[in-house]
Amino acid sequence: MILSKKKEATYEEIQRDHLLQDIVKTKNALDSAYSNFDNVIDPDLIDCYIYEVNAVQKRYKFLLEKASKLNMNLDLYPETP
Repeated sequence: MILSKKKEATYEEIQRDHLLQDIVKTKNALDSAYSNFDNVIDPDLIDCYIYEVNAVQKRYKFLLEKASKLNMNLDLYPETP
């Protein structure tokens, strides 16, 4: 019987994958918030999307810093201004 040499993911690899998924989701949420902001004219909605953009930017920055501490290469996801 030949044993499969299939490698099981380590805890660190799973954590990195989850972090990368969070970064991608947050980047998509940020893009959506920017788009929504660009497409509203009601002052209340403008304020709403300003808060949303700021909140998502902070989460995105936090996740990128966390990835940086883990020495993850995230060239595909540059930090937004």
